[in-house]
Amino acid sequence: MSDLKVEKITMDELRRQFDGDVERFSNEQTGQTSAVDAPLVLELFETLISGMYPSGGRLLDIGCGAGNFSLRIVRKLPQLRLTLLDLSRPMLDRAVERLTAEGFCVEQTIQADVACVELPESRFDVVVAAASLHHLRTQKDWQNVFGMIYRSLVPGGSFWMSDLVRHESVLVEALQKERYANYLVGLRDRDYQQRIFESIDRSDTPETLAFIIRSLEATGFSRIDLIHKNMVFASLAAIKEFDNK
Repeated sequence: MSDLKVEKITMDELRRQFDGDVERFSNEQTGQTSAVDAPLVLELFETLISGMYPSGGRLLDIGCGAGNFSLRIVRKLPQLRLTLLDLSRPMLDRAVERLTAEGFCVEQTIQADVACVELPESRFDVVVAAASLHHLRTQKDWQNVFGMIYRSLVPGGSFWMSDLVRHESVLVEALQKERYANYLVGLRDRDYQQRIFESIDRSDTPETLAFIIRSLEATGFSRIDLIHKNMVFASLAAIKEFDNK
């Protein structure tokens, strides 16, 4: 997370990177330690989603990885029918293996870059995207993906996002980056912190929370709640109203 311009890796390079990292992302406790408050966000999302959709329905997990997020939610709502989307086929295979081993229903898997896929309209009750959309490269990509997610939801459906974010204010951004750096050093050491920051510089293109909320509103979502925010990570939910067209 330096202030210098760094050339981003391609989606194919990113896919190969994730292909080789399945084991780490298969651990529910340690797979997302670099994401601040990831266990808390999982708990908040699973509790809220299960409370809003007690009868289940269809859930799309964007950037599902090895299935940690889906597993937590379907353990609360075992009648959910899942569609898994990820850039990495080995990640998808592991997610299916873990979910079906516990008896849950995976209706479909989609190996694709979310910026280049088409989703069916009015199919899903819930769409989740945990630590995945920061790989989108342009603001237009973000807006297009939000539009696709909105169209894929049934009326009354909801979108749940947790991700790395930037800040509008230079001073706020600097402070929050410093806090995050200190968190990573405390988690392991200075070398670990530098590796994470270098990875973000090369792999990620986070947007500001303000831009994300404005874009969701422009797409048609009219009820948006900030569920949690700490340092450079934020989690939110957006509802597709019944009377929206």
